[in-house]
Amino acid sequence: MSALGHYLEEEGIATVAVVLIRPQAERTRPPRALWVPFELGRPFGPPNDPAFQRRVLLAALGMLAEDGGPVRIIEFPDDDPRAQPDPAWRPPCVPTMVANGSPELLASRMEAEILLLQEAHRRWMEQNGRTVGLSGFAIGECARYVADWLRGRAPASPRDGFSAPLILRFAVDDLKAYCLEVASAGTAKPSSRQLTDWFWDETATGAAMHVLREVLQAQEDERLRLIVSNFVVPAARVRAR
Repeated sequence: MSALGHYLEEEGIATVAVVLIRPQAERTRPPRALWVPFELGRPFGPPNDPAFQRRVLLAALGMLAEDGGPVRIIEFPDDDPRAQPDPAWRPPCVPTMVANGSPELLASRMEAEILLLQEAHRRWMEQNGRTVGLSGFAIGECARYVADWLRGRAPASPRDGFSAPLILRFAVDDLKAYCLEVASAGTAKPSSRQLTDWFWDETATGAAMHVLREVLQAQEDERLRLIVSNFVVPAARVRAR
């Protein structure tokens, strides 16, 4: 996006980029950029904090009224207020995870865990009135579809125009979002690190994702290998072999 700004400016459209990786912005040299010290995926700060997000947006738009250039990068002065852990937060209660179980065992534990968390997810829905979802599955079906891949069944895509590997990616993303929504229900405000540590280190679903990635990377389907290598487990969470 930083590079695209130059083309837009040549057409007479003023631009300002909100950037999360400062060295990248320094290399691409956008006409104007606001560097924000937030984690990837949160260019305007934490979710459900419109006042803070508005500050970031106004800081970016304010650069359009300032002199300077042809390349200008300024730093947003404040950190994400949700970056620090909330001591009041308590993770959802799930059975002790079997991190090194067989694919069959982890598939069964994941399905059971997702059903166990349904009541907590209803509380999330009461608070927020919405959820996210790409696969088109109900959450139990979503868990079953991913579990079938873990069990070596390679189920077909249930949706016309969408390949089975793509539906698998959507189903994995839906399960992650479901678990993180469950963990975010209530009045406490856990940090992203608290949430992801709980998911990847303490849940059967997180353990199943690790094994799913390892199992499917051995498949011959190049597209499947590409999807599971890049989209099932974040790079920072991939286990060393």
